[in-house]
Amino acid sequence: MKEQVIQYLKDQRDRHLKELEDFLKIPSISSLSEHREDTIKAAEWVEAELKKIGFHDAKVMETDGKPVVYGEYTTDESKPTVLVYGHYDVQPVDPVHLWDSEPFEPTIRDNKIYARGATDDKGQVFMHLKVMEAVLNQDEEPPVNFKVLIEGEEEIGSPNLPKFAEENADLLKADLVLVSDSALIEKGKPTITYGLRGLAGIQIDVKGANSDLHSGEYGGGVVNPIHALVKIVDSFRDENNRILVDDFYRDIPELSQEERDALAEVPFDEDQLKKELGVSELDGEEGYSYVERTSVRPTLEVNGIYGGFQGEGIKTVLPNEATAKVTCRLVPDQDPDHIVEQLTKHVHANKPVGVEVDVTPFDKGKPYVTPFDHPVIQKAAKAYETVYQKDTAYIRGGGSIPIVAELDRILDVPVVLMGFGLPDENLHAPNEHFHLENFDQGMETLTHYFYLLNE
Repeated sequence: MKEQVIQYLKDQRDRHLKELEDFLKIPSISSLSEHREDTIKAAEWVEAELKKIGFHDAKVMETDGKPVVYGEYTTDESKPTVLVYGHYDVQPVDPVHLWDSEPFEPTIRDNKIYARGATDDKGQVFMHLKVMEAVLNQDEEPPVNFKVLIEGEEEIGSPNLPKFAEENADLLKADLVLVSDSALIEKGKPTITYGLRGLAGIQIDVKGANSDLHSGEYGGGVVNPIHALVKIVDSFRDENNRILVDDFYRDIPELSQEERDALAEVPFDEDQLKKELGVSELDGEEGYSYVERTSVRPTLEVNGIYGGFQGEGIKTVLPNEATAKVTCRLVPDQDPDHIVEQLTKHVHANKPVGVEVDVTPFDKGKPYVTPFDHPVIQKAAKAYETVYQKDTAYIRGGGSIPIVAELDRILDVPVVLMGFGLPDENLHAPNEHFHLENFDQGMETLTHYFYLLNE
């Protein structure tokens, strides 16, 4: 039956791509309130797709925020049950002028589909839907039972999903959670992500005078909030890029030599990366390789900073406020709440005189690591290798999927991260895209995996 499923996917490819385009056209941006109705529309699209596939149970379920979509197809409780997790929400599209095509008008060029959400995560969610469709269409006795949980708040840190999962733990009960929201380490190289960094974010608001001031009359005599904010931001790291926040590294165990040796085997071409990014040098925490810096070491980055006049030309004012948005990627065993607390203390301790400072916490998520010798992970590696014909790389991802650690805690089952994106697909950036060769090979890999799980 496995071969028939794979052939079905090949035969239906053109139809599937048109359906994917319909999904990608929905501007389901979770962080912008004006797109609230679009997120609901995307949830309803997934619900309708599950019903069309033939799921016995498919419904949109409310949370304290954006809705989730739940689906279930169970035929034989003696077989493994796979809970497929993903998200239908996407990042904002700014700056729009840097897109070569409209972000919500999917375009195929050079065997890549361009649109916001193409790789993160609508394209990869869609692959699962189509594989499940093919299995249910071609096999009267599916190899596994399917459950599906697709949320609409992953891009804002999944603030309401842990509560939903705890309240519906029996409904979500499964033998493993399967997630495709990550990437191959390079083109054609099977990659299983056995760990993810956590996340902690804050916004810093610096306020000075009660209004903007004329720089000629007040400049040099009143504190400029932008200057004050720059001093605070500069206080976060030393000249070797070590983070200076108290207790920031407190809970981090030393990397074992075995893990450092394994990470040293990860393919990496520094010159090629610099060329791709258009930069002359790479930089980071002293004493660690680029791969280590971007996967197993914590970070602190300023994601946005603004204040004062932003228009064309010059307006000679002292702005009365300035803002910065800061996020940290965390590694085991850092606690996001502790890190936010320490960041807040650090900001206030480094506040210049003459201004007031407010710190607002934002996204938080715990880091996650699972043993990569677990049988369900080894079967995932076998499925990859069957299709890609190369050995599987095991890595810890630099990004964050906050709900992964929560699902691991709540459901107490292994979480398998089988991604099919590529690092250069501009997720979260203009011209996001998804390589269609991984769309095809990814669905074939997932098919092999579902059948391997029943062996």
